[in-house]
Amino acid sequence: MEFISQHPVLVASLVKIALTLFVVMTALAYLTWFERKVVARMQSRWGPYYVGAHGLLQPLADGVKFLFKEDLTPPSADILTYLLAPFLALVLALTTIALIPIGPPDVLLWGQPVFAVSNIDIGLIFLFAITSLGVYGVALAGWSSNSKYPLMGGLRSSAQMISYEVSLTLSVVGVLLLTGTLNFGDIVNNPSNPAVGQSGYWLHFIPRWNVIPQFVGFLCYITAAIAETNRVPFDLPEAETELVAGFHTEYSSFKFAMFFMAEYANMITVSCLATILFFGGWLSPFGGHEWEKFIPVTIFLGLALYCAFEIVSELQSIFHKLQFTIVVGIFLALAAACFFFPAYAMPPFWFVLKIAVFMFFYVWTRGTLPRFRYDQLMSFGWKLLLPVSLANLIVTAIVWAVMHR
Repeated sequence: MEFISQHPVLVASLVKIALTLFVVMTALAYLTWFERKVVARMQSRWGPYYVGAHGLLQPLADGVKFLFKEDLTPPSADILTYLLAPFLALVLALTTIALIPIGPPDVLLWGQPVFAVSNIDIGLIFLFAITSLGVYGVALAGWSSNSKYPLMGGLRSSAQMISYEVSLTLSVVGVLLLTGTLNFGDIVNNPSNPAVGQSGYWLHFIPRWNVIPQFVGFLCYITAAIAETNRVPFDLPEAETELVAGFHTEYSSFKFAMFFMAEYANMITVSCLATILFFGGWLSPFGGHEWEKFIPVTIFLGLALYCAFEIVSELQSIFHKLQFTIVVGIFLALAAACFFFPAYAMPPFWFVLKIAVFMFFYVWTRGTLPRFRYDQLMSFGWKLLLPVSLANLIVTAIVWAVMHR
């Protein structure tokens, strides 16, 4: 206790890091379940179903499988770089999430901020600096495998991520001109200058989110973000019909899983960034009234009742009933938290809800769109996306200059 009282900031930071890692790693596991279920639904299939009730234990089974599978290393690989690449990809992907606040920075618990591991004034630049290093994990994986398909995937990834990173960066500069800050908390809600934040309304009912004046910038951002995370239709670095599996062809066991975990972590990062920059972050679209806490309470109670109905009428196995009973308890606890502690529960609820919409969009595009050819991919990035992002920036700068003369 003496150590805690003498180093409260350090202890609070360690606790927040541990909680963030636990939540993020659990989310990464169940994003695979979510994606497989949604795509299966689109294609009139069941998806994961047999391992646990409705396949809820499938991520656990996959994790155990990856841990105990044989770990093969190509004899001609550069061993140090080969082993370093998946760790580099995953560590960089997880580090960026520590920079993102999920609620207002002025909410304190025992004198420490609750909703952010690190709140720095140059948060956006620091995040872009870390994510720009992510290309090294993929490129080094392709090069160190000493095989033609991984090498081709690594080269594709290097060219693709560098190309679309330019458009990604330009697409958010318009938001920076409007808000005048690089701090994530101030981009969402700036108490010292409410005119540049995203709180309040236009015409008394339209949320004053940046997506409205920066709609073109948002379209450029979300397109470049999909390409940056190597997702369909921009997943050329791992095109299985052309390159077997691309840059991670020669990886197996848990090192193979680490690349997938890094991909899903990057998806979460760009979704968080889109939420903060364009959709008001943790702000409610209804203005933060007292009655809003009944929205998540109703949602969680409805989900709990649905699970209870499944337990009574559908599930036959005692093991499956126990799993759904735990899920019912989780939903009831979330409903109670939103009702009794709205100051702590409501900001993360709105933030996570917006992220979930983006994650569904990611899965939706995978189940809908075909993959580009590589020449189409590069032409689209340099000949269309980059000029549009640059034009949006120039128009925003001109309008901002005229309005602030």
